[in-house]
Order: sequence, then C-alpha cells, then structure tokens
Amino acid sequence: MRLKGKYTAHIAVVASAVGLSLAAWGASALTDGEAAAKAGVEQQKRTPAQQAEEPAKVPPVKVPESIAHAAEAGGSAVNITIDDGPDPRWTPKMLEILKENDVKAVFCMVGPRAKEYPDLVKRVVAEGHRLCDHTTSHDTTMDKKPVAYQKQQILDGKKMIEDAAGGAKVEYYRAPGGAFTPDSRRIAAAAGMRPLGWNVDTKDFEQPGTAAIVHTVKSELSNGPTILFHDGGGDRSQSVAALEQVLPWLKEKGRTFSFPVRTTP
Repeated sequence: MRLKGKYTAHIAVVASAVGLSLAAWGASALTDGEAAAKAGVEQQKRTPAQQAEEPAKVPPVKVPESIAHAAEAGGSAVNITIDDGPDPRWTPKMLEILKENDVKAVFCMVGPRAKEYPDLVKRVVAEGHRLCDHTTSHDTTMDKKPVAYQKQQILDGKKMIEDAAGGAKVEYYRAPGGAFTPDSRRIAAAAGMRPLGWNVDTKDFEQPGTAAIVHTVKSELSNGPTILFHDGGGDRSQSVAALEQVLPWLKEKGRTFSFPVRTTP
C-alpha cells in the first residue's frame, strides 16, 4: 500500500508539470497569434500611398567593363557624342543645334571645365542630354600611367562633373584619346559608368574644315552608330557648322537618334 501511494503521488506531480507546460505553450501561441493579427491589422491600416512611399527593392544593375559602341534603340539609330567641354562659347551653340533638331547627345566633360562652368553643365542635363566623364586633365597617355593615377583621374573627374551638375549622374566614361586600359574600364564600371568608345571620328579636333568633317561622317557611318564631335579644346566653329549640316542629313537618311548602351544592347 505504501509503494502504491508513492507511485500515485509521483503520477500526480508529473501530470501537474505537463499541465503547466501545456498552459505556458498555449499562452505563448496565443501571444504570437495576437502579434501576427495585430501586424496584419496595422498593414491594412496603411494607405496605398504610404505603401508606395517605401523604396522598391530593385537589385543594382551591373555596368559592363566592355567598351560600348551600340545604340540603346538599336536598328538605324545613331549616338551623337561631344567631347572636351563645356565651353562658354561653343557648348551653347551645340545645344541650340541639338534642340532645333530634337536630338539628344552625350557630353563627355573634363572635370575642371565642368567645375568652372556649372551653369552649362546644368543646362546640358536640363535639356535631356547625358553626362560622360572625360577625366580631370585629358591625359591621352594615361594608359601608360600607374593604376592609382588612372583612378584619381577618373573618379575626381566624375565628382567634379556631378557636383557641377547638382548631383545628376555621370553615366559614361570616355578615356582621352581612347587610352583605355583594363584597369580604367574596371574602375569606371565599378563607379557606375559604362566605358564609351566611338565608331566615327570626325577629326574635327584637327580643324580640317567643315566640308571635310561632314564628308568623314558620311563616308564612315557604316563603321557603327557612335559619332564623335568636340565642343572644347580650341576653336570649334567648324564642329558647330558640321553638326548643323550632319543632323538634318542623318534624318534624311532615315536615321534616328539614341544614347549609347549602358548595360546590354
């Protein structure tokens, strides 16, 4: 009888402990359920406008290190690119011609020039054109310089241009004289700038005459869609006159206008 009494008492203790555990679990489950229900109610209380204010979780687009030549629009589209400015005399003239023809271009700017003429940089952006980093000193031998030097030229130039633009994004990087290196392309792409080449070098930098510049465009357009002009680095009156003739001619040939690719065609 004594042994049976002890056994019965032991069973009672165990049952009591189990009962307490189940009660605690039930309370915990209830609390979690209440929390979930409360969160659901709070979510329902948020208006569509409030939910729209939350930033979309879009993965960043990786910019390729390869040199871009193609047009975003593809087909018969061409890209007008203009280097070495901004210049207070020639850049406004270029902008007027572009506006008259309803054409957008990429302006590859030299950092200190952009810093000197921020109003021109802002005008370029305001009129729908894109910005390109053309380094700080336009060193055409930078492909033979140390990587640290290339990095400074590229990133300092980018910052100067973006500061002058009031924060507008620089979307491309063009090496002076085409002096790209694997390192410079990597540095530019990592900073969100697509390396940008050209297919038609108008040679306007050498001031060969307006007729010669126009002839170069017409004869070399089959090389590809990206055309190189200049609005800085000297007297660009021939470049302005040539651009004024080239844009209507391109339209007559059924060409449309685009920007160079930044990711994939």
